[in-house]
Amino acid sequence: MSEHQNSEVITKGKIDKAINLLKEQKPKEREDISDRDAVRKMRRYIEKLTSDKYGYSYDEVSEMLKGLGINLSGGRIRYLLGELKKSSRRQKKTSSSDDNNPSSNLATSTQLAVVNTASDKASSEPDKSTVNSAKGKRQSKEPVAQQQQPESNL
Repeated sequence: MSEHQNSEVITKGKIDKAINLLKEQKPKEREDISDRDAVRKMRRYIEKLTSDKYGYSYDEVSEMLKGLGINLSGGRIRYLLGELKKSSRRQKKTSSSDDNNPSSNLATSTQLAVVNTASDKASSEPDKSTVNSAKGKRQSKEPVAQQQQPESNL
């Protein structure tokens, strides 16, 4: 409790200066990174060397890296590359499955059919119905059920 008595008075001006000082700080560079991050950064070069064109083995790549003080076995490099490929495949599947979702395609085609029906009717009866094509929403003076019924006098 005596430490509070020895401390200096903190003014609003000091707080503002302190906030500015803290905001201006850049992230520290880390000297050490994980083996996973190291392989992630070297991935394209390792894959190039281990391709059929270059023909190096993972153990040979491991030996090259040992000369620089990077001690990863060939098996560990192969494992980490596999993990990176799996995670990138999962991300691609997640984004592509959202695009290929049949229920979202069904909703889109249903909306298009409703808009097309409404716009066909709007062209023959401009006073009763309008379509806002920019947002795909229908503004109507008639109830929705009447617009979707087929016209029998065609």
